[in-house]
Order: sequence, then structure tokens, then C-alpha cells
Amino acid sequence: MENVLEVKNVEKYYGNKSNLTKAIDNISFTCQKGEFIGIMGASGSGKTTLLNCISTIDRVTAGTIVINGKDITKLKGNNINKFRREELGFIFQDFNLLDTLTAFENIALALTIQKVKPHEIEERVKEVAKKLEITDILNKYPYQISGGQKQRVASARAIITNPELILADEPTGSLDSKSARQLLESFETLNQKLNATILMVTHDSFTASYANRILFIKDGKIFNELVKGNDTRKQFFEKIIEVQTLLGGELGDVI
Repeated sequence: MENVLEVKNVEKYYGNKSNLTKAIDNISFTCQKGEFIGIMGASGSGKTTLLNCISTIDRVTAGTIVINGKDITKLKGNNINKFRREELGFIFQDFNLLDTLTAFENIALALTIQKVKPHEIEERVKEVAKKLEITDILNKYPYQISGGQKQRVASARAIITNPELILADEPTGSLDSKSARQLLESFETLNQKLNATILMVTHDSFTASYANRILFIKDGKIFNELVKGNDTRKQFFEKIIEVQTLLGGELGDVI
């Protein structure tokens, strides 16, 4: 299997010499094409910083991050923007949809920027909308749809450009339990049927149980790793809870 993501000896420091904080402490791991990886850890553990470095929002202090064969730690200026636009998909807790655009237009925006032909845009939007079961809301504006529907629109927007890697930051954080379950089932569809590669930061063990592998971060380092393997989601969920206990408590009051 090819590696979509390779994180090699990454370190990230904040502050100056008199007040230096090490947010990431020599983390290394790989993510193969088609994997669905969850990242969990206590508040301040470094998990969000790690995601920010992988997403090119932040820069590493040391080490390398390679996505689709490109060392993103060496990219600068417009090259970073181009890479982020073409190779990465983003799903945020607060949706980040544009209120003045319909669901269709929000999903299509990235393709419009890439100057894809209108008829192809329409075909691709309809195709992904069908897979995520949002065809009936494409002409509605964000204020007219539920939180769960907004997040599925955001998911459609994230994958419409066929990115190498989808980065999800607390994607169920603003959703009720029913909407969260529907979104996670959509993630399963993206991962299993479209072979999408997903890296997700979450504080919620139920959300994490939908992933295939979990990396637990503590004090800037990888503390533990769980692989779902042949476990049922319930069995995997129980193992996640066990590791949470080792981390020092319920993740409900840490991430």
C-alpha cells in the first residue's frame, strides 16, 4: 500500500528561548491510502497542533511531513495555497459554509476556482450529493438546513476535488447524537466506497470508534496506538475507553 502521509520526526516549539513550549515531541507515523485514522488526546497534548502542521496552517520546527510524495515543510507562499487547494480537503467543527451561497454553490466553489467546466461541475456535485444523501437540499441556503445537513454539505465540499487527504477537526463537535451518527456513517461511505483517506481529530470515543486506527497523543508524543482490525465497532469503542483511562481520565473533560 502506498503512503499518502508520512510524518517524520516532527517537532513544534512555541515561544522564545526564555519561555519555550514543546507542543510536538518527535512524532513519526504514516497513513496509507484509504485509511481512516483518528487522533485523540488531552487538552494541550499537541493533537490540534499536529493537525495544523499537516494541514499547512502551521509550520513545523523540525522534521518533515510528506503528502502524496511532496515535502510540504519546504513549500512556501502560493505553492502552499495551491497544494492546500488541490491536495487537501477540510471538514471543520463549525462547518465554514458561506451563508450567501446555496449548498450546491458551496460544494461547487472549489471546482469553480479550478475552472472546471460547468457541466462537469454539475455532474460531480450531483454524484457526491447522492452518496451523502443531500440531493434534496442542494438549492437551499445554510440557514435553511440542519446542523447535520450542513456538515454533510461540508463533507461533500471537502471531497469534491478528489483530495489525497481529508482532514477533519472535531467534525461532530457541534452536532446532536443523531446528526453525529449520520455524519459518521457518511464518513464510512467516503472511506469504504470512495477509498477516501481521512485523518480526524476528535475528543469523542463514539466518533473515534468509526476510524480504523487511533493514535493517542500525550505530552506531544504518541502514547498509544489502536488498530480496529476485525473488531466490531462496539469492541473497538471499549478498547478506546480503556486507553482513555490510561491517559488519565475521560476524554470528555480533556480535548
